[in-house]
Amino acid sequence: MSRVVVTGGAGFLGSHLCEAYLARGAEVLCLDNFLTGTPENVAHLAPNPGFRLVRSDVTDYVHVGGPVDVVLHFASPASPIDYLNLPIETLKVGSIGTLHALGLARDKGARFVLASTSEVYGDPRVHPQPESYWGHVNPVGPRGVYDEAKRFAEAVALAYRNTHGVDTAIARIFNTFGPRMRPNDGRAIPTFIRQALRGEPVTVAGDGSQTRSVCFVDDLVGGVLALADSGEAGPVNLGNPHELSVLDLARWIVELCGSTSEVVFVERPVDDPTVRRPDTTLAHERLGWSPSVGIEDGLRRTIGWFRSHPELV
Repeated sequence: MSRVVVTGGAGFLGSHLCEAYLARGAEVLCLDNFLTGTPENVAHLAPNPGFRLVRSDVTDYVHVGGPVDVVLHFASPASPIDYLNLPIETLKVGSIGTLHALGLARDKGARFVLASTSEVYGDPRVHPQPESYWGHVNPVGPRGVYDEAKRFAEAVALAYRNTHGVDTAIARIFNTFGPRMRPNDGRAIPTFIRQALRGEPVTVAGDGSQTRSVCFVDDLVGGVLALADSGEAGPVNLGNPHELSVLDLARWIVELCGSTSEVVFVERPVDDPTVRRPDTTLAHERLGWSPSVGIEDGLRRTIGWFRSHPELV
């Protein structure tokens, strides 16, 4: 039986990864300080004897007894509201937290998978974005705390690979959505769903012409598992190359919710990317991975989850 450590395991993505590895028969140690994650995301996993949840801040230290086969470093605030409110914590978990997680992988001889982000590309001048693109990031803008934390995390992961021989992999994750997203985390899809289900105005930033490529969480998890199982170092883009405007996304969600909400326009955030679409050629060729869940199917499933948790809406 393999043993997997997931930092940030009680977060949105982390909880789905814990679930997926348990379904494989692995033993899972979930580490989280609950800064943006919540024990409720993994409460349904508690009865599984292979699952253990430990409150832990990876910026303090990481100690795990016994063998470890895979370390998945997914601890980090990941939404604009979170990292704008928690700038120092975001920088610390991307730097100190990554160093500690890499130290654990080095000590255990484990495979290490870093959750990086499409935000390393910033407001891109190359479209779609291949892994070879260096990005266009404002290091002193409000989003810089997240973008640069992840860029540093990638650099230090590669340094540990080259210097210490740690078996590292970098996943550049594009916009992902699905059940267990927080309705107030500031990201477009949960915000639009919450507003539409309440019948409130749906707030679109700018004129809504900026694009995003959104990937359902089940597909993203499949990509992370494929990367973890491989010998690839990455970085590897993981996301759905289906691109659509934020305005079209908002209107689609209003329709799927059966809502009468009107779309209204609000000020666009500083350094908000104009376009975003992954070039997933590498993931397809090296990992045999491509997203398979249609956007509408994913949106319906996500809306259904929000409807089943009215206390969140």
